Amino acid sequence: MKQITLSLTLILALASAAQAQCYADYKAKQDNPLRLHYGVAQVSGNCSARNAAQQLGPRLSARGWTLLQIQSVFGPEGLDKRKASAGQYFLRF
Repeated sequence: MKQITLSLTLILALASAAQAQCYADYKAKQDNPLRLHYGVAQVSGNCSARNAAQQLGPRLSARGWTLLQIQSVFGPEGLDKRKASAGQYFLRF
């Protein structure tokens, strides 16, 4: 019984750590003049496109950007292949 409890605790801890490392890539715009950017941002909580949009919309808006679309959500394994494309907007917001 003690081993089962320890195993369950370990599984829950690992699941929480995995959930904490969620990222989203997105597209955003500014008007007057029109500017577009592609970026990558860290998202907390549920790793879903809906949650990412709810978090990134206000973050971007505070800096004068409008969220256009969440491209995808992913874990840390997807960061390296997106870093060059995101450029200055890699983990900025």
